[in-house]
Amino acid sequence: MAEAEIDYAAVFQALPGMVALLTPELVYVDVNEEFLRMAGRTREQLVGRYLFDVFPDNPGDPAATGARNLQASLQRVLATGERDTMALQRYDVESAERPGEWEERYWSPVNAAVLGPDGRVAVLVHRVEEVTELIKARGSRGGRTRVLEAELYTRARELQELNERLREAHAREREVALALQDAMLPAPGPFGHHRAAVRYQPAMGTLNVCGDWYDLVDLPGDRIGVAVGDVVGHGLHAACVMGLLRSALSAVSRVADGPAQALEVLGLYARSVEGAENTTVVETCIDWETHTITYSSAGHPPPALLRTDGTVEFLDKATDPPLGARPDHVARPQGTTPFTEGDTLVLYSDGLIERRREDIDTGLARLADALVHHRGADPEPLADALLLDLLPAVGATDDTALVIVRL
Repeated sequence: MAEAEIDYAAVFQALPGMVALLTPELVYVDVNEEFLRMAGRTREQLVGRYLFDVFPDNPGDPAATGARNLQASLQRVLATGERDTMALQRYDVESAERPGEWEERYWSPVNAAVLGPDGRVAVLVHRVEEVTELIKARGSRGGRTRVLEAELYTRARELQELNERLREAHAREREVALALQDAMLPAPGPFGHHRAAVRYQPAMGTLNVCGDWYDLVDLPGDRIGVAVGDVVGHGLHAACVMGLLRSALSAVSRVADGPAQALEVLGLYARSVEGAENTTVVETCIDWETHTITYSSAGHPPPALLRTDGTVEFLDKATDPPLGARPDHVARPQGTTPFTEGDTLVLYSDGLIERRREDIDTGLARLADALVHHRGADPEPLADALLLDLLPAVGATDDTALVIVRL
């Protein structure tokens, strides 16, 4: 017996709670019947309109925060892709029958993201429990109950204000971390006739400043060392650890006998730095005399080599665990690949390719396709094109470091 086909549109309309679907720009895409009934609006008054044009805060209440709190919750979901459950909100609504009159309403919202195939937020699910009648019914049972309800509402407001102050503190920490990263990640100097471009794109969330870094070092002969790394963790501490490791690798790469030995020394040093464990880093040495790239990776995504014939090779033949992942010292592997004049080497951190609930091979294929699509572009416009093509339009939750060298 064939299974009956489910009419999901009918199921959505019949859901017992208030549910609305929003675009990432917070425009109503669809609402169910219960939402229309409880909100006192028609479908035409909602679908296609900006959420806060339909439901702004009460202009007659200077202390109203419902719209601001809801917007903050929705932006968190856009930035992280994670569900956000809000505290009980007083969110007054203008009467549909009597414009200018505002009705006291209490809402308990939950916001969630639906991700598209590219890992970006495609739709926001905005579910609301209407608890106005419950609050009023409890308040009608006596003065003591009304006092308790008022106290609960006051405490909820105080908690929201505390959360705002915490976000401000984290925002200040983010500013300091970004300033440190800017100081540690300057634009590359000239490398003879060779052209290079670098980018550092911080995550969107105030809590998500990470420890990504890049480095370009002049070496004896017609050679340069290029590295990209990523410290585990977020915030100011991760940025400080990044500074220590970047400086150490920059120094050791000038005297080490190749990238593998440089990463071995860096790994030993990382054991003495709190928070440096499991840092990933890839080091390459470009030699224009021999037309070879020598490389070694400590758990980092593989560099991409875009060849002039339009093919892309990922340098993944010398990959080892991240720094400090092994209890004992073990020699790291090293690989070498030839290049021809006009090839392009791309090093990057995982923020460029990784997406939640997506296999890394999908991200690598997306990077290869973008490189082929923009082949022929100089390093500077190519760097901009890759960030535009590969990073989420909104809500990037990880930093991205990017280095492009025209060989």
